[in-house]
Amino acid sequence: MKKRLAVAFTGPSNSGKTTLILKVARKLINEYAKKVAIVKHDPGDKARFDVIGKDSYKFSDTGAEVIVTSPSRTTYFSKKSENIDEIIRLFDVFDILLVEGLKNLPLPRISVFRNELDNNYFPYMNALAIDDSVIITDYELPENIDILDLNNPDEIISWILKNAKEV
Repeated sequence: MKKRLAVAFTGPSNSGKTTLILKVARKLINEYAKKVAIVKHDPGDKARFDVIGKDSYKFSDTGAEVIVTSPSRTTYFSKKSENIDEIIRLFDVFDILLVEGLKNLPLPRISVFRNELDNNYFPYMNALAIDDSVIITDYELPENIDILDLNNPDEIISWILKNAKEV
């Protein structure tokens, strides 16, 4: 079986996590010929994928596990919180899994920040992706944290390929 890698991204809202993941995923797919899977955590349960009154909502509202398939996409609706192993099984075939959020998962983690750092993230991070809006000398960072350029997806990918967890 081919080696599969997983890495997570964390950081406050509007720090650039999603933008960075998009850049990294596009490069991995288009330039590295990798199959990429992405998991996004919605801790505030704000994402809305379904509309009241539609069949998919009615099916999901029963409490059943629901998959909606169409020519262009397949969407999985679940009423239970999946653990990472169950999520990985859903994807089946991928080279690299990029996870946004879920800071308690045992995955190597890149924390993304702009303007200022929040030291509440320090215990969960293995790397720090920042731009020049962060004055790094203003902070006492944990040891062995790699500092990455938020605007350099190639540097981020290089870190991922070296540090991601085999899953």
